[in-house]
Amino acid sequence: MTYAGSEFVTGDDIASALLSCGRALAEAGEAEAVTVPSWEQGAITGVMILIGPASQIVVQDAHIDVEELIDVTAIARLQAIERRLRPVAAVDVDSKDRERWDADSRNQAWDGEM
Repeated sequence: MTYAGSEFVTGDDIASALLSCGRALAEAGEAEAVTVPSWEQGAITGVMILIGPASQIVVQDAHIDVEELIDVTAIARLQAIERRLRPVAAVDVDSKDRERWDADSRNQAWDGEM
């Protein structure tokens, strides 16, 4: 990854979560400092970056002789930021409680009763 003229190596899933989080922050017009793990001289370190509307992040494949960097905690933190900015509500409706909908019912006015 390249950010603000600096390069660092992280895992694919971490990079993907970082980009997705940055996109959500940009859409919301917000910025946030986040820390992501990276490889530096054979050791895992942390890189703190500010992501938001003005972020310009470049991701490219790196061919290095180390294992894929996986950090589920870092990914979860990034996904939590994204969920806060893009809330999703799920409604679980039991099919027996639903009325049958057909093309004719589209043209009928709702009477306000369920």
